[in-house]
Amino acid sequence: MSLVRIARLVVASVGLGLSYSAAAAEPESCPGLIASRDTLFSPVALRQDEVGLTFVGHATFLIETPQGVRIATDYSDGTRPAVTPDVATMNKAHSTHFSYLPDPGIKHVLKGWNPAGGPAYHDVTVQDVRVRNVSTHIRSSAGGTEYNGNSIFVFETAQLCIAHLGHLHHTLSPEHLKKLGRIDVLLVPVDGGYTLETFDMMEVLRAINAPLMIPMHFFGTSTLNRFLASAREHFPVEFGTSASITLSRATLPNSPKVLVLPSH
Repeated sequence: MSLVRIARLVVASVGLGLSYSAAAAEPESCPGLIASRDTLFSPVALRQDEVGLTFVGHATFLIETPQGVRIATDYSDGTRPAVTPDVATMNKAHSTHFSYLPDPGIKHVLKGWNPAGGPAYHDVTVQDVRVRNVSTHIRSSAGGTEYNGNSIFVFETAQLCIAHLGHLHHTLSPEHLKKLGRIDVLLVPVDGGYTLETFDMMEVLRAINAPLMIPMHFFGTSTLNRFLASAREHFPVEFGTSASITLSRATLPNSPKVLVLPSH
């Protein structure tokens, strides 16, 4: 049974944004084949055009697809959903974003860095969802740059493209934006210090221009409110009453907005 509590966003629909066809050496950007493919009827409490999203805490969300695939983002030893996901994505900037001992029942554990060096590369299809990544850099412990130490993971399902920025440490280049393609829902680290400074994060949000942006990775109300004060200069801000929401293309906002979810 799905963990999603059916709490719908009652907002107007939005037209299709721009998409980008990547070169053969790069993963096709959103919407790809999975995002445009018809899905089968699912026995869980989701229609074929709906995706469940639950804010578990810190940088971890549980994403549930119409066919019942479960994905945990930035899965760690301290923050993980109550159910075993089919896919777990991880990043390495801090131990709160990865697991030393992931549940052995997870079929796909996707690291946002390449232990052998160079960028990580993932483009995995699991039933009705495609998961791919765009590599970014992080600050090293010595104060320099660790190239390709983070990944923005993109989840394509039910005509939606959901991106998790991970532990983002820098603004995005035109090449990053091309690889991302159209993003409908953006999961955003908003602490303003450990990740990207708030002013620069606003640049990222405006560049991606997703209809729905959901904050994560904040440490109490003070860091969240600092982000929201800046966000209100550019976007409307709303507060959800449940950690779980149901998303679909038909209920995306007409223009970008920030939705704050309580953690699970």
